[in-house]
Amino acid sequence: MEKFDYRAALKKIPQKPGVYQYWDAHGELIYIGKAKNLKNRVSSYFNKDNYRINAKTRVLVSKIANITFTIVDTEIDAWLLENSLIKKHQPRYNVMLKDDKTYPWIVIKNEPFPRIYWTRRIVKDGSKYLGPYASVSMMHTILDLVKEIYPLRTCNLPLTTDNIAAGKFKVCLEYQIGNCKGPCQALQSPEDYEQNIEDIKDILNGKTGVVIRKVKTGLEQAVADLNFELAHRLKRQYDLLEKYQSKSTIVNSSITDVDVFSIASDEKHAFVNFLKVMNGTVIQTQTLEIKKRLDETDAEILSIAISEFRTRFNSHSKEIIVPFELELEDTGIRFTVPKLGEKKKLLDLSQKNVSFFMREKLDQYEKLNPEVRTERLLTQMMKDLRLNTLPRHIECFDNSNFQGKYPVSAIVVFKDGKPCKKEYRHFNVKTVEGPNDFATMEEAVYRRYRRMLEEGNPLPQLVVIDGGKGQLSAALKSLKLLGIETQLTVIGIAKRLEEIFYPGDQYPLYLDKKSETLKIIQHMRDEAHRFGITFHRSKRDKGTLATELNRIPGIGKTSAEKLLKHFKSVKKVREATPEELKAVLNTKQTEAVLSYFDINKKTPAEYPE
Repeated sequence: MEKFDYRAALKKIPQKPGVYQYWDAHGELIYIGKAKNLKNRVSSYFNKDNYRINAKTRVLVSKIANITFTIVDTEIDAWLLENSLIKKHQPRYNVMLKDDKTYPWIVIKNEPFPRIYWTRRIVKDGSKYLGPYASVSMMHTILDLVKEIYPLRTCNLPLTTDNIAAGKFKVCLEYQIGNCKGPCQALQSPEDYEQNIEDIKDILNGKTGVVIRKVKTGLEQAVADLNFELAHRLKRQYDLLEKYQSKSTIVNSSITDVDVFSIASDEKHAFVNFLKVMNGTVIQTQTLEIKKRLDETDAEILSIAISEFRTRFNSHSKEIIVPFELELEDTGIRFTVPKLGEKKKLLDLSQKNVSFFMREKLDQYEKLNPEVRTERLLTQMMKDLRLNTLPRHIECFDNSNFQGKYPVSAIVVFKDGKPCKKEYRHFNVKTVEGPNDFATMEEAVYRRYRRMLEEGNPLPQLVVIDGGKGQLSAALKSLKLLGIETQLTVIGIAKRLEEIFYPGDQYPLYLDKKSETLKIIQHMRDEAHRFGITFHRSKRDKGTLATELNRIPGIGKTSAEKLLKHFKSVKKVREATPEELKAVLNTKQTEAVLSYFDINKKTPAEYPE
């Protein structure tokens, strides 16, 4: 296969705004992108020193066999063209828009005495379509409000002037129960019906305040004219509109027509929330999931999503509220990054929505795919703890002693972020006298990894030491003696402030108290303490009991342990019959035990269990 000569291709590309397309050797379109300067943007893909060149992008570049481009007048035009081409061709390496549902619209039918209903199918017959509505429940709420305030026809009769004049139709049950004013028999004029339609359009466009003021004026006039029946009907409309507006208005009504966007993302997915605000009322909202393909930045993804949302919802707002600056320039659109005030409240509301949506989606996905959660947790730990590899195998050390006696060390093992209890180990400390926690840690670490090296077992990627700088230094000393200090990462965690210490670093690392990384480390430390203290208590209790039995003349350490193993406690040894004792001891030892307890006459409460 002939190698692609990108240098020759770059010479043909102008320094103008436009859209570029990458094609592979089979003539398949694999990537579409936009640029303010086509030549500079395309050249950056072939610059090996450019920060944008990551592993995924290198794979894309290696497959390029041809480059085509389309010149446009402005960057905004390139932005819109890129979106439409991606939706049409869906190239392999472009971000994938996960949300491909057909959303419902509210249609005002192009006909005499227009009907209003919802539909998922747009027919180009001159009818007016409002939406789409991402929330079906919100759409039905609006339609129910409209139906309750304005009696409209629901039949599909051809209500032309000639048909009505000819008396072809009769009123139906909807008229009898007050849901329709009977335009089919000229009981409602076209002008009155059209006025209702105009009010409904205002409500659907978020201009509820305009309709409320109009109804209020009519109500006051009806009261002045002593038309109490009309006044009662208008008062009911007024109350319904006020109730609806109180549920919808979230900011100052001076914010007349803006689009609000926010984004949340991780390594593989991005989520973008859109709010359409008219006259201080959120009239449309939706969150879109986008699957990353080439480690796209949040700015790149947000640009694509803005174009998609504005096309989908047919938005022509002149102001767009975003969380950060975007490299898009157009005299017809103003991008705002608010810091304070009502617009910042709108942005915060959008951010709350997108964060919640992302958390729910990822939790749902991780429940179905536990390995995905494991990879995410390990990747997050690797970042938080500044590791070079994923910490799939982690070990944690903890020491226990009682006034310098019965010192023990415990090791717990976590694999893929979960306890691996069959690999837990504990050590009876052999070389340390007195309460020396540092020396105990040094011995435990040395014995653990010397044995792992002797047996050829793989070393963990991370070792956690329960303690501060002293314990960490002791552990590091043992690792250096074994020559493996560079083959794994060792950290210490101090209990008081949950500080993370690294060898040679005088300043500790503080993790967020809610971070999953800290929770896993705390879990390991608590598990090591539990496992260690359980073994320590067992050893201490046996030592205490054996000491009591060792006071008996003729009973040595081995015999005392036999008695404890058989009878479980000193109390039961004391209460044992000669025959029961002879099952464990010889005749002379049995007599010694019986004589000792008979002379001392201790109560059972005086013997530790």
